[in-house]
Amino acid sequence: MKQTLIPGLSALAILALNLPFGFWRAGLRRFSPAWFVAIHAPVALAIGLRWIIGIPLGLATFPLYVAAFFAGQFLGGRLRRRRAGSPCAGV
Repeated sequence: MKQTLIPGLSALAILALNLPFGFWRAGLRRFSPAWFVAIHAPVALAIGLRWIIGIPLGLATFPLYVAAFFAGQFLGGRLRRRRAGSPCAGV
């Protein structure tokens, strides 16, 4: 059970790591230098997280981590758009 729990928890950590970067990316001009940093900086952080935990990149875990990465970026952007549309966004 531990072998299946660790990749799942690390995928959740990668998703959580990408939320603030997705939030930041949604407010930037597309293809600007900061936009590229907002997309690519969490890749290095996710690799470091996997390295610290000791999970090798394999064919079984790669799709899970890619999905967690994109889900975090997407949800962070949605959070920013939702917050910008709320009546008390400027408060």
